Amino acid sequence: MIAPQARPKIVLVTGPSGAGRSTAINAFEDLGFETIDSMPLALLPRLLTGPPLERSMALGIDVRTRDFEPAKVLELLDTIDELASYDGTLLFLDSTVETLLRRYSETRRRHPLTPDETPIKGIEQEKQLLEPLRDRAGTLIETTHFTPHELKAEIGMVFAEEKSETLAVSVQSFSYKRGAPRGLDMMLDCRFLRNPHWQESLRSKTGMDAEVKAYVAADDRYEIFFKQLFDMVLLLLPAYQQEGKAHFSIGLGCTGGQHRSVAITEELSKALADGGWQVSIRHREMERRKDAETG
Repeated sequence: MIAPQARPKIVLVTGPSGAGRSTAINAFEDLGFETIDSMPLALLPRLLTGPPLERSMALGIDVRTRDFEPAKVLELLDTIDELASYDGTLLFLDSTVETLLRRYSETRRRHPLTPDETPIKGIEQEKQLLEPLRDRAGTLIETTHFTPHELKAEIGMVFAEEKSETLAVSVQSFSYKRGAPRGLDMMLDCRFLRNPHWQESLRSKTGMDAEVKAYVAADDRYEIFFKQLFDMVLLLLPAYQQEGKAHFSIGLGCTGGQHRSVAITEELSKALADGGWQVSIRHREMERRKDAETG
């Protein structure tokens, strides 16, 4: 694995308005980063050429930033990359159009690009405008289903200073009925494995229960599937790390997101963690069920 980087980080945080930039900046502050939100782009090169930073920095940038242009942000990122003193990356926070529209409706805010029109028009324009930045992002976090607390936890997992030497890996289970999560780097369909849902004694359990794990693992196709999946992941992770990627997201889906995908997510995460990788786990449908039970 690549040796730890001693250089301070400079993280450019951007994304469509309403995707969670302010929450992200607060999370970086909690991690000990120096943070600046919406600093005019024209002033940022002076910051980089001034006295060396003593700690890592997160800079919030979006369409409300003075002189904002995607090309200027990319130029700034190139400037950081050319400086031997810093380790620069672009964090892009994204959400679906429907989620952004709902958030605008809940807060009754006007979109900064179209203050005199409906938010949907501004959201669509902003999505198109930011596409070059999304494509260049070193880390993409899809915040559609994240609470502010979950977004802070995800940023902590990816950017915590003491863990900066290794690629951060997230593995999550999901239900195809509710749609695949956005922002995945790898997605696998587990629906070919036999389904514990059809066993009455297992239906109310989840893939975290030993009985369900054993039932899924007993499928004749499971062993070779898991071995090839694990081998592929082990092939890809070092390659992406060498390319400077900070975060790699794997999604495992099944019909209901309760049994097969959960069991394989647990097993893959354990195998990766045992191999020294920094891994976080998320079971999307189980989280939703828990929220519904406690809500």
